[in-house]
Amino acid sequence: MKASIRHFYNPTPAKLRKLGDALLASATFVTSLAIVQNYKTVALVAVIVGAVGKFITNFFTEDK
Repeated sequence: MKASIRHFYNPTPAKLRKLGDALLASATFVTSLAIVQNYKTVALVAVIVGAVGKFITNFFTEDK
C-alpha cells in the first residue's frame, strides 16, 4: 500500500475505504449527540476528525 497525493483519484483499497466510512459514520453520530447535548467543542472536533479521516484515506492505493 502506498500513500501519495498523486494517488488521490486512484481506487482506494477496500480496508481503508471501510475504515474511512466507519470513521465518518461514528463522527456523524457523535456530532449529532453533541449538538443535542449542547457540547459545541465535542461536535466541532468530531466533524473535523471524521472529515479529515475520510479525506486522508483517499491518498492510499494498492502497490503495483
